[in-house]
Amino acid sequence: MKYRKLGRTNLSVSEIGHGLWGMGDWKDASDKGSLETLQMSLEMGCTFFDSAWSYGSGHSDKLLGKLIKKNPEARIIAASKIPPKNFKWPGNSKDKLIDVFPRQHVIDYTEKILESLGTDHIDLLQFHVWDDSWSESDEWKQTISDLKSKKMIRFFGLSLNRWEPENGLKAIQTGLIDTVQVIYNIFDQAPEDGLFPLCKKMNIGIIGRVPLDEGGLSGRLTPDTHFPVNDWRARYFGPENLQPTVIRADALKDMLPENMRLPEMALRFILTNKSVSTTIVGMRTLDHLQEDFRVSDGMGLSQELILKLRAHRWDRKIAVWSD
Repeated sequence: MKYRKLGRTNLSVSEIGHGLWGMGDWKDASDKGSLETLQMSLEMGCTFFDSAWSYGSGHSDKLLGKLIKKNPEARIIAASKIPPKNFKWPGNSKDKLIDVFPRQHVIDYTEKILESLGTDHIDLLQFHVWDDSWSESDEWKQTISDLKSKKMIRFFGLSLNRWEPENGLKAIQTGLIDTVQVIYNIFDQAPEDGLFPLCKKMNIGIIGRVPLDEGGLSGRLTPDTHFPVNDWRARYFGPENLQPTVIRADALKDMLPENMRLPEMALRFILTNKSVSTTIVGMRTLDHLQEDFRVSDGMGLSQELILKLRAHRWDRKIAVWSD
C-alpha cells in the first residue's frame, strides 16, 4: 500500500480508503463479516476509514469503534459525517443553514459519533451535505472552531453534493475547510475544472468517492441488470441511467490494457492524479480487498491512456433517481 498526505492535515493516508456505507446500511451485511474485512483491511495497510452517522444510524461508526478498540496501537484515521438535521440529500440553497446544521445539532451528533467510536476525538469530521449559500454564516464557523479548540475533532471537511464539485469553493475560501470529499472517476471528471486547482492552491486534502460510479464502472452491468426493489441501486440504475451507463462502460472495455479489468483501470485513473489523497472504495469482502489494494502499487496509467480516457467524461445533472 502506498500513502499520501491528506492536504494540510499532514495525515498520512492510504491511497485506497475503506468506505463503511455498505457495512452500516446494507441489509445483507453481517457484522461478523464486516469486522473480519475491516481487520484484514487494516493489516493490509489501509489507514483511512470513512464512516457516517447515516450509515445505519451510527452502525458503521460502532463497527469502526470496535476495530479501533481491538487495535489500540494501530494507526487508524477515523472519518465520519454529521447528517443534515432535515435529513435531505443533497444540500439545497432553498434550505437555511439553521434547518440543516444548527450549532446544537452539530454538537449532539459529534458526541454521538464519539461515543460510537469510543474515542476522545474524531480525526476528521465532515458535513454530509453542503450548499455554498451557507458559507457566510458565522454559526457553523464558530461551532467547528469550538469543536477543534476542545479537541473533540482534529480536522473538518465537507462531503460535496453529487455532480456539484464547485458547490463548495466559497466554503474552502473561508480557510476553515481541511478536506473535501467529492465524486471523482472516469465519468465524473468535473472536479478537475475548478475544485482541484483551488484545493492545490490552499493545500486542501481531496478524498475521491464513488470511484466505480456506484457499480457503473464495475464492468458487470448489462442492459438486463436488475436490483431488488429494496436495493438503492434499483433506482440509480433505473431506465434513465442503466442503458447509457452500460453503453459508456462497454466503450471503455475496448481500451483496457492487457490483463487489466475495468475496475482496476478506473481506480488507476484516479490514483494517477496526484491531487487526490485517497479514494474510498466500499470493500465488503476479502476478495474485494485483494482486488482493490493491489492497485496501490505506484503504477499509474500511461499519459497516452489518460488522454484517451479524458474523452469519456460524462457531465450529468442532479435527478430524482440520483439522490
